[in-house]
Amino acid sequence: MAEPATTGRATTRRCFLTAAGAAGLAAALTACGGGDDSSSAAPSRSGGSDQSGGGAGMELAKTSDIPEGGGKVFKDHEIVVTQPKVGEFKAFSSVCPHAGNPVGDVSGGTINCPFHGSKFSITDGSVKAGPATKPLPSAEIEVKGGTISMA
Repeated sequence: MAEPATTGRATTRRCFLTAAGAAGLAAALTACGGGDDSSSAAPSRSGGSDQSGGGAGMELAKTSDIPEGGGKVFKDHEIVVTQPKVGEFKAFSSVCPHAGNPVGDVSGGTINCPFHGSKFSITDGSVKAGPATKPLPSAEIEVKGGTISMA
């Protein structure tokens, strides 16, 4: 009869250690990936349709301010404007869909998030390097003459 008590105690320790390990793993995963849940809020805050409401027609930059193969982040408007090819301008939300942080800059042909290292294409906003798994939502701009404005 003493043997079942020892086995019960070992099982209890084993269960405790397993539960503690699972809790630690859950905490680590939540800290690293919990921001993805907030990504559903990012498009509503900074997607093309919301931006066109408050700043429609507001001038962002001159076309000469946006380098070919690069771009510029407009933090106050939560938008990034890129020029993948000469005369071709694209716009995306500047809010990283991974954790909702603002992207930092545009260099090396990508839009770069300094918080966790995600990189997005300047052509279509697609993910080039994670941890982000969703692309940057596109935003509406208007290019007239040498001026880029919010649509």
